[in-house]
Amino acid sequence: MKVRVHVTLKRGILDPQGQAVAHALQGLGFKGVNDVRQGKLIELDLSAASAEEAKSQAEAMCRELLANPVTEGYQIEVLG
Repeated sequence: MKVRVHVTLKRGILDPQGQAVAHALQGLGFKGVNDVRQGKLIELDLSAASAEEAKSQAEAMCRELLANPVTEGYQIEVLG
């Protein structure tokens, strides 16, 4: 089962990479860029009997390795 995990810094945590991207976009002439938050996308191919089981496995992976719960949040998307 394919699963996507989107990991991003929590609001209130400084995002220097996001700030650098925002500054670069403004320098290239893109108007109206007020804020950029950069994160990471992790795609998993899991052996799971159901979408619920795949999501549960991905949740455990996020808690143990993929995301830092102090500074990062995550969203799990089960693709099927």
